[in-house]
Amino acid sequence: MSGEGLTTCLWFDGQAEEAAKHYVAIFEDAELGDVSHTTGVEPGAKEGDVLTVGFSLNGQKFLGLNGGPEFTFNEAISFQVFCADQEQVDYYWSRLSEGGEEGPCGWLKAKFGVSWQVVPAVLPRLIGDPDREKATRVTEAMLRMGKLKIAELEKAHAGS
Repeated sequence: MSGEGLTTCLWFDGQAEEAAKHYVAIFEDAELGDVSHTTGVEPGAKEGDVLTVGFSLNGQKFLGLNGGPEFTFNEAISFQVFCADQEQVDYYWSRLSEGGEEGPCGWLKAKFGVSWQVVPAVLPRLIGDPDREKATRVTEAMLRMGKLKIAELEKAHAGS
């Protein structure tokens, strides 16, 4: 059985359009999609309010839904951004954490409450090294960091 793919629906309390525009401005491969408006019969909405906003980031489809204050984001769901180099790590860390909260181990919470992981693409290889001493050193180094620093992770891997 095949379908039309997957779209991640993000529940906002009135900020769906602002959030979609914010994220689209950060990612190079991004697009703002259709915006739908309320008819006035939806609970707590006035006719013409933004109801949903479609957008895509790096090929991943999202739908921002202005559902109200009943549900909020938490760290149980996060989006990983894999970065080729430190310049990309620095860029995404700075842009996504702006107005939000920086966390440990490459995690952050953006100003709209969505959790992100800014991950150097080399990290899975370093942590997955079959030499468990190397992998442990990298993991220990990562656990001491907020924004991940590739040079420090590679230094830990090398044992220097």
